[in-house]
Amino acid sequence: MDQIKILEIKNCSKSDYIKPKRMSYIQNGVLKHWDLIDSHNSVAILLYHEERDSFVLVKQFRPAIYARSGDGFAYELCAGLVDKNKSLEQIAIEEIEEETGYVVPLDELKKITSFYTAVGVTGGEQTLFFAKLNEKQHKFKGGGIGDEEIEVIYIPRKDAKEFMYNEKIIRTSGLMFSFIWFFDNFPHLR
Repeated sequence: MDQIKILEIKNCSKSDYIKPKRMSYIQNGVLKHWDLIDSHNSVAILLYHEERDSFVLVKQFRPAIYARSGDGFAYELCAGLVDKNKSLEQIAIEEIEEETGYVVPLDELKKITSFYTAVGVTGGEQTLFFAKLNEKQHKFKGGGIGDEEIEVIYIPRKDAKEFMYNEKIIRTSGLMFSFIWFFDNFPHLR
């Protein structure tokens, strides 16, 4: 991975991705205020490579994590924003191709569930999918589009639980949930 050199962190007054807002409301007769971020919903995909017996994850620099911890490289599910006029499934398929280089037919994508993330700040909805992969589907380099710098990572299934609970690794709750879902739904692969 490339070295990161932080130039500055400053307040953001305009963004294509987020809009800070303040909500005022009355709850049980008490006037309350809450600051929140209006942001895009997202999709995320748990990818299991059958031949490698591994999960396919992505690793990328996340400025928000860096600003809090000093290490901003996070291990995540392949994911993307819902910012196009396309179905969630089609967005998920495009993200798999862009980030990992694998081509997954639409009918091989399985919806797991939808849930809300960062409920105290953004309340964005994420839809989680699952797909099995094989090496014949690896058609492109992956790594993202434009100036995205995404590293494709293979986590062997046998190491997934240890990985999931390793607090020294920056990983998302969606990734951890998806591993648990996998082990619950594919018990013969434990």
